[in-house]
Amino acid sequence: MSRYRPPAPKSSPYITRQGFDRLKAEDKALWQRRKEVTAALSAAAAEGDRSENAEYIYRKKELAGIDRRIRYLQKRIPELTVIDRRSDSDSIFFGAQVELESDDETTFVRIVGADEINPALRHISIDSPLARALLKKQVDDEVTIEVDGRAKHYAVLGLSYPDD
Repeated sequence: MSRYRPPAPKSSPYITRQGFDRLKAEDKALWQRRKEVTAALSAAAAEGDRSENAEYIYRKKELAGIDRRIRYLQKRIPELTVIDRRSDSDSIFFGAQVELESDDETTFVRIVGADEINPALRHISIDSPLARALLKKQVDDEVTIEVDGRAKHYAVLGLSYPDD
């Protein structure tokens, strides 16, 4: 059995202004954290035998994780396109918060970029099947998506473009 995994499809390069600002702030904070970890790593290395030095091993792993995230952010941020609020607020587009009804259950979802997904806040990616089905729809429209081999029906009850 091979360990090869095909690369994941590229996600859309769209992001809200708030999400872009969060990524830039995270990048800045990671550089600051990297300075602190590097100083702690140097101090741990100076203590002697590195093979049995738990502090040294921990700091090396922490530094590797920080470097990995910084590398990702530095590649991702330049290719992002910030999408500000749309003037057409009658249809569902990127950044919309949509009130949906399915099986007598009402829920809200917000369509955001792949870097802003947050299940706790019900922020879904524009690349998700539900978001793709909702694009260009209006209030009182119905959409159907296939989930786990069965059809799921949604009715659009409301639409807004939050400023956050």
